[in-house]
Amino acid sequence: MSNRRTSKRKPTIGTKPSTRTYQFRLYPTRKQQRVLEHWLRLCCETYNAALDERKSAYRMAGVSLSFEDQCAELPACKAVRPDLAEVPAQVLQNVVKRVDLAFQAFFGRVAQDKTPGFPRFKSSGRYHSLTFKQYGNSFKIHPQDQHKRGRLELARLGHIKMVLHRAVTRTPKTAIVKRTPTGKWFVSITVEFSEQPAQKKRALACAEAVGIDVGLHSFAYLSTGEAIANPRFFRQEEAKLARASRKLSRAAKGTNARAKRRKVVARIHERIANRRKNFIEQEASKLVARFGLLAVEALVVRNMVKNPRLSKSIADASWSQFFTRLQAKAEEAGRQVVKVDPAYTSQTCSACEYRQPMPLSVRVYECPHCGLVIHRDYNGSLNILAEAFQACGRAGRVIPEALGL
Repeated sequence: MSNRRTSKRKPTIGTKPSTRTYQFRLYPTRKQQRVLEHWLRLCCETYNAALDERKSAYRMAGVSLSFEDQCAELPACKAVRPDLAEVPAQVLQNVVKRVDLAFQAFFGRVAQDKTPGFPRFKSSGRYHSLTFKQYGNSFKIHPQDQHKRGRLELARLGHIKMVLHRAVTRTPKTAIVKRTPTGKWFVSITVEFSEQPAQKKRALACAEAVGIDVGLHSFAYLSTGEAIANPRFFRQEEAKLARASRKLSRAAKGTNARAKRRKVVARIHERIANRRKNFIEQEASKLVARFGLLAVEALVVRNMVKNPRLSKSIADASWSQFFTRLQAKAEEAGRQVVKVDPAYTSQTCSACEYRQPMPLSVRVYECPHCGLVIHRDYNGSLNILAEAFQACGRAGRVIPEALGL
C-alpha cells in the first residue's frame, strides 16, 4: 500500500468512436447457471471488499486508493481466496473499475452541489452482471446458419446457447452477461462503428416538420392533427400486480414459496417494461421515418413525477424513454430533433398568441381574442413547432388554420 501510483494517461485527442449495443437471449444449462451465479456472488463480495478497503484507507490513513492500486492487489487476494481464481481476471478487474466509477460519480455530484449519494455496499440480489472486455480472449461469438442460433464462448465456462436474431458484422468490444430478476440470462454485445457506414443507413431527406406535445390523455398529439393513444400498460397490469404483491407479502421470508412469488411479481414488471419499450420503439421509428424535423418539449420529467396525484401516470407514460429513443433514432437517420421551452405552450393561442390560464381539466382551447376553438394538445403541438422554427431560424412561417371541434 505504500507505493501509490498516479495515472499519467494523456487524454485522447479526437472524436470518440460511436458504439452500438445488441442484446441477445442466452440459454445456459443448469450447470452453467450455477457457475454464473457463483461468479456473481464472488464479484459481489469483491465489490464490497474493494469499497470497504477504500473507506477504511481514507478513514484510518487519509489515503485515497486508485483503480490501479486495487487491481494490483487482486493476485494476492486470489492467494488468500482460491475460489476467486475461478473468475476470469478481466471480470474481477471490471468489478474494481465499477467501484472506481462509483467514487468518480460521487465526487462529481459533490462538485456540482448535488445530492452526493455515497457509494454503498451491494447485496447479492443487486449485483447481476459480468463484464468481459476482450474479444477473442475472454469471449467469442460463434454464429450458426440455422434458426438464428449461435453460441457465446466465455473464458473458463465454455459455449452457451444464444438466439442470434441479427448478425454482428463488426468486431465486438465488450460483452456484458446479465441476469434479470425473473431468472433469464442475456448478453449485451457492444461494437464500434465509423461514421461512414452509418451515413449509408441514413434516411432520405425530408422537408416535413412536426410538433409533438406529449400528455396523459393522449400519449402524444402531433401538429398534423393526429393523436397517439396512451396505452397505459401499468394501469392494465395494476390489479394483477397488486394481487401478486399481496401473496408475496404473506409468504414467510426465506422460503421457496416466497422466492416463487417474488419471481411472479418480477415477471409482471418485466412484461410491463417490455410492452412499453416495444411501443416506444415503434412510435419513434414511425415519426423518424415520416418527418425531417421533430420538435418536442424540453421536459424535466424527474421533477414532474414529484406530483403526488400524477406521478404514477407520468411514470407509466415514460416520456423520458420516448425522448431518448427519438433522439437516438433521429441521429442515426440524419433527422433533426429540436427541444423547446415547454412553458405556456398549451395556454397560448396558436393563431394570435393570446395567453390565458387553463387548468389541466380543460381539454379545449377557446381563444376569447380571435375566436379560435381547438383541442388543447393540438394547440400545444402547433406552438411547439412554431418555437422550433424560431430556434432553427426559419422565418415567415404561417400557421395553418386549426380545425374546429
